[in-house]
Amino acid sequence: MEQKLPQFKKNYPAFRFMGGNLVSFFGDQIYLIAIPLIVLSITGSPLSMGIIVALQRIPVWVAPLTGIIADRFNRRRLLLLCDLVRCILLGLIGALFIFGRLEMWLLYSVVLVIGAMGQIYQTGQFAAIPHLVRKDDLQAINSLSTGIFNLSVLIAPSVGGLIISLYNPGYALIINSVCFFLSFLAVSSIKLPFNGPKSKEVHSIAADLKEGFVFVLRTKEILYTNLALIVSVFGSTLFITIMIFHLRDTIQLTAVEIGWLLSFGGLGAIGGAWLTNVISKRVPFQKILFCAALLGGISIILFSVSKAFIFLVISNALGTIAVSAVNPCIVTIRQTLTPQHLLGRVQATSRFMTWILVPFSAFLAGVIADFSGTHTTILIGGIISTFGSFIYLHPILKKTIKFQ
Repeated sequence: MEQKLPQFKKNYPAFRFMGGNLVSFFGDQIYLIAIPLIVLSITGSPLSMGIIVALQRIPVWVAPLTGIIADRFNRRRLLLLCDLVRCILLGLIGALFIFGRLEMWLLYSVVLVIGAMGQIYQTGQFAAIPHLVRKDDLQAINSLSTGIFNLSVLIAPSVGGLIISLYNPGYALIINSVCFFLSFLAVSSIKLPFNGPKSKEVHSIAADLKEGFVFVLRTKEILYTNLALIVSVFGSTLFITIMIFHLRDTIQLTAVEIGWLLSFGGLGAIGGAWLTNVISKRVPFQKILFCAALLGGISIILFSVSKAFIFLVISNALGTIAVSAVNPCIVTIRQTLTPQHLLGRVQATSRFMTWILVPFSAFLAGVIADFSGTHTTILIGGIISTFGSFIYLHPILKKTIKFQ
C-alpha cells in the first residue's frame, strides 16, 4: 500500500487531514482560555478548575481501550463521531453560558465526555497517519502537525481573548464548536483503509490489551521515553491547570493580554518545530529530547517567578519551543517501531502510561493553589518537569536511530 501513496508534496488527502487538524487545534486554543474564565466567573475557585481538568483527563485511565477501538473499528468513522459530539456539546454549553443558565454539574459532565472523545480522536488520528503517508514522510508530517498546532497557538489565543473581552467566553465556545464542525467536513473528504481484524481473527479484549502493553514494555525506546514523559507531564500539568487562573487572578492580566501572551508562545513554537525537523537529520533524537525537556522544565520555573508581561511571554515561548521539539520525535519513534496492526494500542497504552497521573496532578494543582497560591504551584511543577528530562539520558536511548 505504501508504494501507492503519493510523494509528500502531492499528498493532498494528507494535507486536507492536516487542514482539519488546524481548525480543530484553533478551537482547542480558544477552549483553553474560555473554560478557565467560565469557571472563574461561576465559582472564583482554582480548586474548581483543578476538578475540571481532572475530569477532562480521567478518560486517560481507559486509554488502552481506545487503542482497541482504533484498531478494531473504522478509524475514519471514529474521527467523524468524535468531531460531531464535541461540536454539539461545546455549542450547547456555550449557548447556556451566554444566557446565564450554565451550572457546574453540567460543565463537569460535558468536559468528561469531551475528554473521552479527545482520547479516542487522538488515538485514531495517530493510527491513521501512517496510512496517509509513506514511511519516509512520517517525520515530515509529524513536524507539520506540530507546526500547524503551533500556528493555531499563534493565532487562536489572541482571537479568543479579543472575543472574550468584547463579549463573553460563551461566544468563544460557539466558535470552538464551529471549528469541530469544519474538522468533521475535512475528515469526511478523505478515505482511510480499514485494516481491522476479520471476525475469526478477533481476540478477547484482555488479549488485545496485553499485546499492546507487552510490545511497549519490550520496546525499550518507547518504554523509556514514556517514563520520562510520566514525570514531565505530571509537572507540566501542575502548571497548565492553573496557568490562566494565575495570569488573570494573580498577575491581573486582561483576557486580551492573556491571548497575546499565548500567541507569542505559538510564534516561538513554530520556529521550534521547523528547527527540530532540520536538526533531526543530523542530531540524535536522544539529544533533542533531553535538551528540549530540560528547557521546558526551566521555562516553567522562570514563569513562576516572573511578574512582568515581557518575562512571562519569554518563559512561555521557551516552553512551547520545548514542546514542539519533543512531540514529533516521540510520535515518530512510536510510529516507526510499531507494526501497523498495533498502532492504535501502542499509542493508547503509551498515553495511558504517560498521562495516568494527570487527573491527580490537575486536582493537586487546585489544592496547592488554594492553600499556597499559584506561584508556588507553578514552581513545583517546573522543578518536577526539569527532573524528568534527565531520564532521556538513559543509555538505551543512545541506540535510538534517526528516522529519516
